[in-house]
Amino acid sequence: MSHHAFYFSSYVFCFLFLLPAQCFSQESYTCSRATFYGSPDCFGTASGACGFGEFGKNLNGGDVGAVSRLYRNGTGCGACYQVRCTIPQLCTDDGVKLVVTDHGEGDHTDFIFSPRGFTKLARPNLAGELMAYGVVDIEYKRISCQYPGYNLMFKVHEHSKFPDYLAIVVVYQAGQKDIIAVQLWHEDCQEWRGMRKAYGGVWDMANPPRGDLNLRIEVSGVDGQQWVQVSNAIPSYWKAGVAYDSAIQL
Repeated sequence: MSHHAFYFSSYVFCFLFLLPAQCFSQESYTCSRATFYGSPDCFGTASGACGFGEFGKNLNGGDVGAVSRLYRNGTGCGACYQVRCTIPQLCTDDGVKLVVTDHGEGDHTDFIFSPRGFTKLARPNLAGELMAYGVVDIEYKRISCQYPGYNLMFKVHEHSKFPDYLAIVVVYQAGQKDIIAVQLWHEDCQEWRGMRKAYGGVWDMANPPRGDLNLRIEVSGVDGQQWVQVSNAIPSYWKAGVAYDSAIQL
């Protein structure tokens, strides 16, 4: 990801070289650094590495960003983090909840925010001063994603070609859950077959089954691994770029 930032030259003790150290906090925060990328509308980018497309611009109200090591080859896509910067005179106590929609490498940073998300780290009327730092020391922890009023959705990726190639992205997965496998039910042979992890949060399959698609996803979280099955998750005449509501929440 390309971004422009002015780098802050004096680092507080929270920063320890390449790998973040554990903060001395009862809430298990991890110390790191964060910056932001350029955006004409201050929201996310539709070309993010997770494959969310236009959803990636406005997901979580635009409080989104890219991560480096937390990307985990795309498994980290859609994860939520509570991030707060450690400049008391400029930053709020709670910080901001960020949703991962992209991958990016900064100057020893774990997070590259959308401008909208970055400014929410600041106290009222101090966003300009905070952005002037360019890179700031932060502490973060993973939290449960919460999307009130939103169900789990399966977005057919724009590169899909009906009926021969299907690629999907799972949107609005809640909780602290990673998606580690996606399978489609093949009625003709009475078995589940795995979709390939193409990149980021995109799963695909050549020559998918015909008819309404039954789908199941394997999720991994603090309470272990489990399969979540969704009947008729995607209609028989699916269209590229369209998101289908599952009517369930993780």
